[in-house]
Amino acid sequence: MATAEHIENLIKAHYDRDDEKFKTVVLQIAAYEARHNHAAWARELKTLADKSIAKANILRPNIQNPMLSVTMPSDRLSDLVVSDEILERIERILNEYRNKNKLRSYGLSNRRKILIEGNPGTGKTYTASVIASELNLPLYTVQMDKVVTKFMGETSAKLRQIFDSISMSTGVYLFDEFDAIGADRNLDNEVGEARRILNSFLQFIEQDDSDSIIIAATNNQKMLDQALFRRFDDVLHYSLPTKKEIRKLFEIQIASFDGDFVPTDRLVSQAETLSQAEIIRVCEDAIKRSILSDLVITEDTLLALINERRTAYSKKEA
Repeated sequence: MATAEHIENLIKAHYDRDDEKFKTVVLQIAAYEARHNHAAWARELKTLADKSIAKANILRPNIQNPMLSVTMPSDRLSDLVVSDEILERIERILNEYRNKNKLRSYGLSNRRKILIEGNPGTGKTYTASVIASELNLPLYTVQMDKVVTKFMGETSAKLRQIFDSISMSTGVYLFDEFDAIGADRNLDNEVGEARRILNSFLQFIEQDDSDSIIIAATNNQKMLDQALFRRFDDVLHYSLPTKKEIRKLFEIQIASFDGDFVPTDRLVSQAETLSQAEIIRVCEDAIKRSILSDLVITEDTLLALINERRTAYSKKEA
């Protein structure tokens, strides 16, 4: 059954006449019930919600704030392939959030402002999705192209609207490509506007005391202003997968389609320098080829796809 927190949020949404929040809580309950093996009930709840909004797994604009898009992810922590250190720190974030009231009783707060940096395709965005799913929270993605504008003062005003939503609607809020607003103020060549934007963000995030989790993701940590780092509770550094992680990626992605597949040392070695996202695409391409050609997935097929992806990138760089 729904938790007391779910029921409380439903009642608040009803009295606030906040239809979007009410529907979001319904989807949270559906995800909660699904995780507790109440599949039929979860499907019925989702069907009711889908009558008035797009399907839960499709990115869609937030009616009250068009700068946000919202999903109810179903990704699992067990499918996230990162280092043991990163995994432990994510588990700590989840554990502290689940026990936030206990921490508050001792005058402590849970980790909920997270900065993730690393190469493209290493799992930064996916981590936000996993955290939202594990905590039965909606994932709100900030549409940076709608937030950052060329008009002086407008971006700061829009950031205030984002943080108003963070305060009013509990969820996981992802600022992807965060360097668009978090760049070092010393690099500002636009008559001080970038400096004002960053100062506004620093002020908003420091003042925020909501129950939401804020995640900022960037491909380039060196571009970020140093003042940002002390505003975040945790900084996670993502890197390309190790051989152990590459092997696990092949096992997770291929095993669901071919339970007899075992990645060889040669395959793992050839996949080095590819990101997690690239390896997943290689596996998906192999599965699609297998389905359409009615052929078993072989190591040679995967090696050819790995080479194909490497060649495509080398030509692009040239």
